[in-house]
Amino acid sequence: MLDVICGNKNVTKILIFLFVNGKCYGTQLHRSFKTSLTPIQKALDRLEKGGVITSYYEGKTRLYQFNPSYPLLSELEQLLKKAYTLLAAHEKKQCYLIKEDLAQAAINYNKNHTLLTLWEKLKKVTKLVFHAKTKSKNEQGWNGKGYGEVILTRQGPDILVFHEKGSWQDKQGTEVSFSNTFRWTLDRSKGVISLEHLRHGADRPVFLFYLTPSGKQCLSSVDSHLCEEDSYFGQIYYDSNGLHLCWRVIGPKKNEELDYYYS
Repeated sequence: MLDVICGNKNVTKILIFLFVNGKCYGTQLHRSFKTSLTPIQKALDRLEKGGVITSYYEGKTRLYQFNPSYPLLSELEQLLKKAYTLLAAHEKKQCYLIKEDLAQAAINYNKNHTLLTLWEKLKKVTKLVFHAKTKSKNEQGWNGKGYGEVILTRQGPDILVFHEKGSWQDKQGTEVSFSNTFRWTLDRSKGVISLEHLRHGADRPVFLFYLTPSGKQCLSSVDSHLCEEDSYFGQIYYDSNGLHLCWRVIGPKKNEELDYYYS
């Protein structure tokens, strides 16, 4: 798609990966794309020499990100967003980074135990805090934080509905009230939990994604889901402090990252 313009498939993959995740390092790309490290490193060097990306070190790890001074960055982001929306669902998921600690925890774990443990924790949720930010430089979107309470109702043993109400504060400090309704459904036979937004009512749910165990304390979206022109994907993990649901929404008018903390 963009390979003709970029002149290299690895360059295209790196640019889309950076668009989705914000930063990366060579070995990470090598694992995600299941390709050798040498051509990936050459593509990174080429992009950095051209001023499109820049690098810095965290400890001994060299990380790459878009160069904020690149004069065509806004135009490049729009092009990459369009290219991303045209990818197949499995290609979109390949571009989404599962957090490193969760990926390591994927070794030797009981999927059913992870699924049911998360389900039991969902039943105890009463509060939430969430952060939202727009990833694109030239777009208006959700930027700020919210907090509130969760009133939970059960519709049988395998369906939970979260009625969320609270206050939302944008970056300028303006505070408004908000309310959301989400439906979680456990499918024991398939080993997944589905998440739906009920903004149009219970009879017209907006399906977001299926979550399936991907680590010892983590579930990740099975695939990128397309709702109209917007793609949704994410992951949820739990620890002693509660639940952390992180998800991305990318579409013609959206490029947002949301972090929900349930307790």
